[in-house]
Amino acid sequence: MTKKKVISYLHTHWDREWYREFEIFRIRLLRVFDNVLEMLENSKIPSFYFDGQVGALLDYLQIRPEKETLIRDLIKNEKLFIGPSYCLIDEYLTDKTCFEKNLEIGIKISKEFGCSKFIGYLADTFGHSKHITDIFNNFGIDKAVVWRGCNNNIPADFKFNGVNCVNLVRGYFMDIFAADLSYEKKAEFLKNNLDKIAEKSSTTLLMPIGADHLGVPKNISTQIREVNSLLEDYQIILGTPFDYFEEVSENFNKYKHNNELRDNSITFILQGGYSARADLKKLRAEASYKLDLANRAQKHFQLNYENLIEYAYKLLIENMAHDGICGCSTDDVHFENNLKYKKVIQIAQTIIDEVRFKMADTFIINLGDKPFSGVIEFDSEIELPLPIVSTQKGFENEILQNTLKIPVTEDYKNIYTYLLEVNNLQPTEMREKFQSDDNTDLEIGNTYLKNSKIKLEIVDNKIKVNDIDNFIELVDYKDLGDSYNFAPDENDYGKIENIISSSIEFESDLRCILKVLTEKAQIFISLDKNSDILDFKIIYENEKENHKLQAKINTQKPITETYSEDLNRILKRNFDPDYDIRKHLPKTKGLEAKTNTAPMQRYVNANGIGIVTKGLTEYEIYKTSISITLLRATGIISNPKNPARSTPAGPPLPTKNSQLLGKNICEFSVSFHKIEDYEQYIQHTYNYIV
Repeated sequence: MTKKKVISYLHTHWDREWYREFEIFRIRLLRVFDNVLEMLENSKIPSFYFDGQVGALLDYLQIRPEKETLIRDLIKNEKLFIGPSYCLIDEYLTDKTCFEKNLEIGIKISKEFGCSKFIGYLADTFGHSKHITDIFNNFGIDKAVVWRGCNNNIPADFKFNGVNCVNLVRGYFMDIFAADLSYEKKAEFLKNNLDKIAEKSSTTLLMPIGADHLGVPKNISTQIREVNSLLEDYQIILGTPFDYFEEVSENFNKYKHNNELRDNSITFILQGGYSARADLKKLRAEASYKLDLANRAQKHFQLNYENLIEYAYKLLIENMAHDGICGCSTDDVHFENNLKYKKVIQIAQTIIDEVRFKMADTFIINLGDKPFSGVIEFDSEIELPLPIVSTQKGFENEILQNTLKIPVTEDYKNIYTYLLEVNNLQPTEMREKFQSDDNTDLEIGNTYLKNSKIKLEIVDNKIKVNDIDNFIELVDYKDLGDSYNFAPDENDYGKIENIISSSIEFESDLRCILKVLTEKAQIFISLDKNSDILDFKIIYENEKENHKLQAKINTQKPITETYSEDLNRILKRNFDPDYDIRKHLPKTKGLEAKTNTAPMQRYVNANGIGIVTKGLTEYEIYKTSISITLLRATGIISNPKNPARSTPAGPPLPTKNSQLLGKNICEFSVSFHKIEDYEQYIQHTYNYIV
C-alpha cells in the first residue's frame, strides 16, 4: 500500500508576550532561534517558517545584529521564511487601517530582507474575519492558513472568501518530537492525529511541527526517520507550507466558505477575550482613531512625519497580538501595553495640536472622507460667545507648539471647552469658527431630555425612550470564568442597577445632559440640537471581583440577526434569541460553551437600534435585548475549573489588575436608524474635525 505523503514544516509560534513578559520571552527567543540558525546553516533541517511575522526576527536582531548576514542568505536561498505580517494581530479587535498597516510594514521589512513569498498566516487567532481575505488580496496574497473557528464540515483545503486556504485541522501543536517518549509512543500519537487530518485531506497531508515558543530538537531529522519506519500509512517529509499549497492546488475549489469562521464546536475561539481588560480595548480604540486622524493631518499639511507615524503604528500593532489585546496576559504585560497605547496617543495628539497651531485658533478643517454636520467640541483660552462645556487650567496650544516660546507660570490659565454647531462641512474644507444659531429644539428637565427627533424620560425609576419602556438598564452578572471565557452561574440571571435619582447636569442651546444615579454608577445622557443620537457616559465604581456588567437595551421584539462592524465593513450575523449559555455548559473534557456573544469593532445594529461604542467590543443577544459589555472583572488567565470551557487554555496565573477595581468610564451612543446610514452615526462619535 502506498503511504500518504505528509508535508511537515518546522516552525515556532512566537507570542511576543503572554504568560511571561516581552523581555523574558525574548531571551528565550535568543536560545530558540540561535539553534534554528545553526541547524539551517549546517543543513540539519531544510527550512524554517518563522510564524508569518517579522516582529520576532527584529526583536532577535536587536540583540544579535551579527547574525543579519546569515539570515539574509538563508532567506535568499528560501531556507528561512518571514512575513507578511509585522506582528500576528487579532482579526476582530482591530480595524482595517491597522491590519493594512500591519501588512504594509511587515511586507516592506520582509522584502528588504529578501523574502517575496507570503501566506496570510492566521494559525492561532481566535476565529477569522470574513473580510480578512479582501485585505490579503489587496496586498497580492492569494494563500492563507487558518485553524480556530472551522466547523466539522470544512476540509483541509478550501476556498475561504475567494482565497486558497488551508485548515490545519489539528492545529499546530505537533510538539510530540520534543516529548520524552519512545519512538513507538510518538508514532502512535502521530498516527492518531494524522488519521484525523486525513479525514479532511486528500492523499497529501499538512502537519506543522512546533508549538508556542518551542525550539527545534537537534535530532529532528533522525526522529522523523525513525517514526517513518513505524508508520504504516504515512510518510513524513520535511518541507514548507508553500510546498503543500503547490501539491494540492487542485483541491481548493472543491469546497467554498464565504462567511466568517467562528464555530467553536471543534476548536476553542476563546470569545471572552472580546471583553477581558476593557481598559486596554478603550485605549486601543482611542489610539487607533487619533493616530488615523494624525496621519491624515500630517499628509494634508505635509508635516514630514511619515517615519514618526510608522513608529507609532508599530507601537500600536505590537499591542494587538491576540494575547495582548484580548487581555489574556500577565498584569506586567498589560502594564506595558497600557504605556504603549499612551505613547501612541501622545504622538497622535501632538501632531493634531500642531495642525491646530498652524491653522490658527479661529479655523476648523474636516479631515474625514464625508461631509460633517453636528455639534463639535474644541478648546480655547479665548473667551467666545459659545456654550462652555467645561473649564480647566492649562497652557494654550500656541505656547506649547511654538518652538520660539516656552510656557511660564503666568501662562497657566483657564482653557475653555466650547460647543460649536457645524453644518455640511465638506472633506478637506477649512472654515472659520462662528457663533452658533440661537434657535434650538432642545428641552431638559430633572426627569427628561428631548428634542424634535427623540425623547428620553425617567418613568417609575426606569429609562424610557420614545415609546419603549425600560429601554436601557445596567445588569450585573457573576463570572466564574477567566480571561479567555466568561462563565455564568447556572442560576444567575443578573442583578439590575436600580435608578436612585436624576437631575440636570448641563443645559445649552446646542447640548443638554441629564445625570442619572444608580446604586454604583453615574450615567450622563447627552442630546445635541437636531440630533437623533443619545450619548451615554457611564462612570462605574467597581468594588467587587469576578463579575460582568452590561448595558442591556430592549428592542421590543426577538433579535434573530445583527449587523456589526468588522474591519470597517458591515457583517450580518444570525442568532437564536432563546439560546441560554447557562443551559449548555460543557460536561465532558475538551469543549467550549457556545455563546450568544460576538465581537464588534465600533458599531452594532439590532432591530433598527444602532449602537456606536468607544472601545467596547462585545455584544450579547438574548430574547429581545442586545447587551453591550461594559466591563468584565476576572482575576486569572486560565481557570482550570472554568465551567464554560472544560480544558485549560493557558497557565492558571493570577491577574489581579484584570479585576478592574476602581473607576471605570464607558461611552457609547444609541439611535434609531437604517443599517445603510450607519457611517454617519459612527462619524458622530468618531468625527474627524480638527
